[in-house]
Amino acid sequence: MHTSVGLAVQSVSTLTLAVGLVTAGCTKSDGNGPTDAGTSAAPAATETASADLSKGEGRQVIDSRLGKLELVNGFPTDETVKKIYDDMDFQRATQAYIWALPYMAMTEWQRWSRDVFGAGNTGYVDYLNFKDKLGILTANATTPYAQAFPNLAETGPLVFEFPPGAAAGGLIDFWERPITDTGQLGPDKGNGGRYLLLGPNDPDIKAPGYFVFRSPTNNVWSGQRALDPDPAKAREIIAKMNIYPYSVRANPPAPKHVTPRGRTWLAAQPRGLAYWEGLAKTINSEPAQERDRILLAMLVPLGIEKGKPFNPDERQKRILIEAAQVGEVMARANGYAKRFPGATVWPGKHWEYSLFLKETTQELPNYTQLDERASWFYEAVGVTVGMMGRTVGAGQVYLESQKDGAGAWLDGGKQYTLHVPPNAPVAQFWSFTVYDNVSRALIDTGSYPDRSSRDDIVKNPDGSVDLYFGPSPPAGKPQSNWIKTLPNRGWFTYFRLYGPTDTYFDKSWVLPDIQARRG
Repeated sequence: MHTSVGLAVQSVSTLTLAVGLVTAGCTKSDGNGPTDAGTSAAPAATETASADLSKGEGRQVIDSRLGKLELVNGFPTDETVKKIYDDMDFQRATQAYIWALPYMAMTEWQRWSRDVFGAGNTGYVDYLNFKDKLGILTANATTPYAQAFPNLAETGPLVFEFPPGAAAGGLIDFWERPITDTGQLGPDKGNGGRYLLLGPNDPDIKAPGYFVFRSPTNNVWSGQRALDPDPAKAREIIAKMNIYPYSVRANPPAPKHVTPRGRTWLAAQPRGLAYWEGLAKTINSEPAQERDRILLAMLVPLGIEKGKPFNPDERQKRILIEAAQVGEVMARANGYAKRFPGATVWPGKHWEYSLFLKETTQELPNYTQLDERASWFYEAVGVTVGMMGRTVGAGQVYLESQKDGAGAWLDGGKQYTLHVPPNAPVAQFWSFTVYDNVSRALIDTGSYPDRSSRDDIVKNPDGSVDLYFGPSPPAGKPQSNWIKTLPNRGWFTYFRLYGPTDTYFDKSWVLPDIQARRG
């Protein structure tokens, strides 16, 4: 893994955080004006927080969120120019961090899958139990996964072959937009089939018997899960999934499947300078998207430009490292303290829609859902039509909570309980999973971090279920209903509904808040 810089903000020089404007790496003026030749004879300053910039006479000092900004006869001093450019680049870098979150989650997972686990371009990595999944952002702990990350520029058009059976997933571009669903909500409807995927620059191919799609990015993700409740059947479905170049379709190779083999790993966005190294690499491997041209322009002064190597100087490194730290704090605020209107599922409760995108394209008529996209992709990976929670009796719903009923952050050193009412609105099953709020992966306590309606849990006479969370088993309560947490660590949860039914959509079934308890 890349070395983490950490989230404690290191002093590049003075770091000031303010709403809408942040500054780093800037030297404050001493109030005596610059000493550079040609500007030392400036007249006495007019110092104000709201200087009239339409008046250019003499020396002005603006007391701003960036510190003191000095102008002489309307021109910024050399010191002010340096300060402005450092802050401009820092601000742009923090926003580029937010913008690139989905890109960088894919880039890092691809690195692990292809280079470390050895799947290459045409192999799947199978994650068959929760220990395999400890490196995945907000993985479910219930269903087995098969994941692959080919580069179509290296392989040419690829065939993705799926067997019939209870499975769901999708083929997804590197901005984590679905190209097509697969399985039950895909065009094969769970009957199996062959999908032909073309890269952005490949010529059109007429291929009878194939579902043909084109990716807007060279790098793609085949994200699949098996849904059969029989573990043996689920693994059999995964084992038959295959990827191979269209050019060898007459004699395709056997499916290639590998596993993490017990290795410690984490497919979260890298920290520090590694974030920008990965971003520069991916930008160089992909065609520019029209919607991203302004952001790509903002990265040029920071040394990231398509077609050029990334060799930042010391100033750029300092700004980028600090921007990655502050950007991640911004991402946590954006994800764990959502300010999107309508994000709350039930009035007065602390359950939120974790996946709050209106469309899988991430687009609204007048803008891209930048913050909503960043909220989801800081915590999670992938979007398909099935994940949008719109189909009665099929697909999935993702509900999130980071707070108890009193509105306090969930604390791994405290005891909590959740009452799941009877007749949960699911055609398949529900699951409750605990995640570490820093790694955003399954909480690693050495014990199972998930409870579901498929598990052997104790139910109340009316069919309801009481779940318990804390660092030690609850006294007098069934341990089968307990998920262990870690002291001095925050946590959050996803409550998943597989095959949501009418009482979820009409909101007549309500999930209470997680409640703190004593003992």
